[in-house]
Amino acid sequence: MAFENPSREEIKTILEQVGNIAVVGLSDKSDRTSYMVSYAMQKRGYRIIPVNPAAAGQTILGETCYASLAEVPEPIELVNVFRRSEYCAEVAREAAAIGAKVLWLQQGITSQEAAGIAQEHGMTVIMDRCIKVEDSVTQPVRKG
Repeated sequence: MAFENPSREEIKTILEQVGNIAVVGLSDKSDRTSYMVSYAMQKRGYRIIPVNPAAAGQTILGETCYASLAEVPEPIELVNVFRRSEYCAEVAREAAAIGAKVLWLQQGITSQEAAGIAQEHGMTVIMDRCIKVEDSVTQPVRKG
């Protein structure tokens, strides 16, 4: 059976209820898509936690950056991935290991292997969609 993203309504519910969002591959360079999307999401009220081994220990968007999902000292509900497809299966394994609820591969990124791993661990999977675009389309009400 071919992969199918959740409906717009389901994505809306996910975005309304999500707590911490770990962004794997978040760049510290403000001209990169990962930075711009994460900045916009942060301004909309989402908690963004950077994960990038090249920037570990630094601050990105006012938050400490971690080398891996396992190093983040607090619960992560959604893992937003800005990595090439061939790296996504490993990210899915890490997301499963920390108990994430959602694996979100950004626009232009798909991995059937990552989707399978995440789904086997009970995660909702979204692929080839921009979280910022989905947020602006669904207009969820942010808590807090």
